[in-house]
Amino acid sequence: MEDFDLSPSPEIPPRPIKGRGAAGNVAHRFSKETRQAIDDGWQPAEPSLPQTRLLVDTAKSIISRNDSPDLGFEQSLNPYRGCEHGCIYCYARPTHAWLGLSPGLDFETQIFAKPNAAILLREELAKPDYVCTPLVIGTATDAYQPFERKEGLTRAVLEVALETRHPVSVVTKSSLIVRDLDLWSALARQQLAHVGISLTTLDGSLARQLEPRACAPQARLRSMQMLSEAGVPVSIFASPLIPGLNDHELEKLLAAAREHGATSAGYTMLRLPHEVAGLFREWLEWHAPEKEARIMSVLYDLRGGKANDARFGSRMKGLGHFAELIRQRFDLCCRRQGLARDWPILDCGRFKTPPPARAADERQLSLF
Repeated sequence: MEDFDLSPSPEIPPRPIKGRGAAGNVAHRFSKETRQAIDDGWQPAEPSLPQTRLLVDTAKSIISRNDSPDLGFEQSLNPYRGCEHGCIYCYARPTHAWLGLSPGLDFETQIFAKPNAAILLREELAKPDYVCTPLVIGTATDAYQPFERKEGLTRAVLEVALETRHPVSVVTKSSLIVRDLDLWSALARQQLAHVGISLTTLDGSLARQLEPRACAPQARLRSMQMLSEAGVPVSIFASPLIPGLNDHELEKLLAAAREHGATSAGYTMLRLPHEVAGLFREWLEWHAPEKEARIMSVLYDLRGGKANDARFGSRMKGLGHFAELIRQRFDLCCRRQGLARDWPILDCGRFKTPPPARAADERQLSLF
């Protein structure tokens, strides 16, 4: 596998931008040119803060399928591309390169919404050859990121799931999920729902640096508790664990989640695919320069001497002594806390095929 240049990018400004994960845009792997900002005296001393834009993704299908042995599901759905949470470690950043955009600042400021997500889902569920298996929402980018408050795409998808009695899970780090507590609890009463809450750290200061626009850790824990009290099975995902930065919190993360109603747990080690490697290195140089050498050394050891290892079986957890130590700590803590290490089994036998669309123009979106 090709390794990527981890040296600072000439396109990145000398300091981070408040409220953003990436400090600027880097050239993506398909770029044929690079650009470097130079102060010629005509630009204002302080550049304006980047604004987030919501764009339309004209998707023709909505369900993605995989046969990866590393994943516990076969079907997923993402109502948005790009994520305003701005998590510097996000493994989905490189997907923006397929749109001709940077995995850096563009990924967290150029957000693409799929306004016809619920319509497309209904169409796919209505196909005669459709086989019902649990559908996981938000596997790439967060389905409950800030734009969801106004757009309501995830809620519309849940309404289709409830109508058709289709089992559904979600992975999120947003407390906005409690807005849809009515739908999640209704699905849970039929054994059709599971929620995974991603929790990286309990340190609020570190969370603001790693995940600048995501909900605070305590807000996520409160969401866990509200979901659990409503009868929704909740998992904690201690992800990603970053050696020398947050891995020492593993036991505290699991214990806090258990106290707030989580019944199962999972974890992954930090992954640095494609451009994420350089972006994360630049983040370390600004936020944790004294830890940079140690962190990168262990990450390289976990990945067989590379910035990233995409092979099945090792990409999620890593290889070597450090990976084995984390696995043992995780297993021991789960036993002590009474946390399962598998997702709850959802009922696929209740699925009811939706009727086909009554007219072709039902797919037509409103112009205004």
